[in-house]
Amino acid sequence: MHASIRRYESIDQSRKSELVKKVDETLLPKLTELPGFNGYSLIDAGDGVMTSVSFFDTAEQADESTRVSSSWVREQKLETALPTAPTITSGPLVVDKSRELVRA
Repeated sequence: MHASIRRYESIDQSRKSELVKKVDETLLPKLTELPGFNGYSLIDAGDGVMTSVSFFDTAEQADESTRVSSSWVREQKLETALPTAPTITSGPLVVDKSRELVRA
């Protein structure tokens, strides 16, 4: 399995709710339709920083998720909400243990 981590900094705090809603309603459906999709999380690290983590079967599929996410930012006109390009880290999982999370 491969992970792609995208760290976004300098997020426009006045648009954070809009961004989270659009991720949930429009980006996540696109990612879940990609071949090899295994999971996605968006983390609010505070101070204008958010990080997304995507899990796919192969490196190529993880790279495609980055391309889809980049296109999505432009389609949704979020360039001012996300003014800096994300720092991207991608690679194979070498140790992995998870269990299904149940949301309340």
